[in-house]
Amino acid sequence: MVLWAMAPEGARLFSWVLALFALLATLLAVLLARLLLDQYWKYMELKSIPGFSPWYPLLGNALLFERDGEAFFRQMMNYFEDFRNVPLLQLWVGPLPYVILYHPDTIEVVLSSSKHITKSRPYEFLHPWLGKGLLTSTGGKWRSRRKMLTPTFHFTILEDFLEVMNEQANILVQKLEKHVDKEPFNCFFYITLCALDVICETAMGKNIGAQQNKDSEYVQAVYRMTDLIYKRQRSPWFWSDLLYLMFRQGREHHRTLKILHNFTDNVIEEKARELKNQEKHGSDVVSNGEQRRRKVRRAFLDMLLNATDDDGNKMNYLDIREEVDTFMFEGHDTTTAAMNWCIYLLARHPEAQRKVHHELDEIFGNSDRHVTMDDMKQLRYLDCVIKEALRLFPSVPLFARKLSEECYIRGFRVPKGVDALILPFALHRDPDVFPEPEEFRPERFFPENAAGRHPYAYVPFSAGPRNCIGQRFAQMEEKTILATILRRFSVESAQRRDQLDLVGELILRPDKGIWIQLKKRK
Repeated sequence: MVLWAMAPEGARLFSWVLALFALLATLLAVLLARLLLDQYWKYMELKSIPGFSPWYPLLGNALLFERDGEAFFRQMMNYFEDFRNVPLLQLWVGPLPYVILYHPDTIEVVLSSSKHITKSRPYEFLHPWLGKGLLTSTGGKWRSRRKMLTPTFHFTILEDFLEVMNEQANILVQKLEKHVDKEPFNCFFYITLCALDVICETAMGKNIGAQQNKDSEYVQAVYRMTDLIYKRQRSPWFWSDLLYLMFRQGREHHRTLKILHNFTDNVIEEKARELKNQEKHGSDVVSNGEQRRRKVRRAFLDMLLNATDDDGNKMNYLDIREEVDTFMFEGHDTTTAAMNWCIYLLARHPEAQRKVHHELDEIFGNSDRHVTMDDMKQLRYLDCVIKEALRLFPSVPLFARKLSEECYIRGFRVPKGVDALILPFALHRDPDVFPEPEEFRPERFFPENAAGRHPYAYVPFSAGPRNCIGQRFAQMEEKTILATILRRFSVESAQRRDQLDLVGELILRPDKGIWIQLKKRK
């Protein structure tokens, strides 16, 4: 009797489950149909633009490309050599369309515009760490923040950072001494730690001693977070925040983020407390010597705590953290890559290295004094070396913008909302602009040789209204550290270009590192 009474209840439950399943299936079918229809209309709108094949609904061109980072980048660059004479290309990453730009005039359409300033979807994966700071924000917030932060990169403020750069460069040289006249070694990690020390002290006023303690929790967290972000961008199954936390990588991302934000939070709190004490007690609380030291040790964070917008409003705590974290992220990976590529290219081109040594000897003689701002102006050949290294190996090999309105590029209509993928790595190899583009020739950037060149033919720091705000900082750091190394050592390398195994993620890096030998200069 009991079983008989329960049967209708079980039947009703089964009916509810079936109904729920049918509802979910219907919703899924509607969403899928909408996605397919939306992709179809976008495909029809972009049909006139040359593209890759095969192309499949929902998957786009995904089945065409290699999964390994190094193989994918090599494959992409081979494609663009084949398509060199095509004005632009379309590429589908799953259901998302991109137009790919690698000619100066096509890139100018996007970068010169004050409207196309929104970063594309992959940048959203930086939000948990960087929030919506200068790198990732858009619209009114970006314009206001850019205007507010521009004065913090003024010449006189950058000059204050120069002492930090010199000190860290000298620590690096001491670390490199043990490799003189020894077997080849990978210099990439040494320069990374030096750049990390520079950025920590200039951004936050905090000396973390990365060169002395490479195993510090914060140093490891910076490395791990950048690696996790790169992998997530390439993996659509990690794009959902909810699903990501179900995977081991998502939980590690959460733990790493906590370490990074706790460190920044503590530094900001300490700086704010110090600033408040100075305002309360006046400058007589410290000795004259300490006052001078503090003036020299002004950090980006000190200026953020005092920065105001047009209405006189100060940045709130989260705003400050966004910009400090952004400066940390952008300010060490890019300069690390640039300096390593310079060292590699000079090691492989002894004649160019001799010219750099000659220039350094003329400026510094046998002294071991620090590099000054006046020296920067005289390091003309080294400046050309850095520019040519960034032409061949741009630190950021590709970046993307979302088109905020419909536009025409070389006669092709590109609808609003499509992402434009800009490839400096391919752009800088245009033989019409840079003859024999694979050759390392710093002379390309002599003033007389660069005159008349298309302004968007060379964009290692982007270009237009949203160019890199830290460009001068990066150039100062690269010149200071490279000059300090090359005043003391000559460099050699047996590593061929085809042995570099380039990986083009957010930063262009050699998968196997940069292997060099050092000789002491007499």
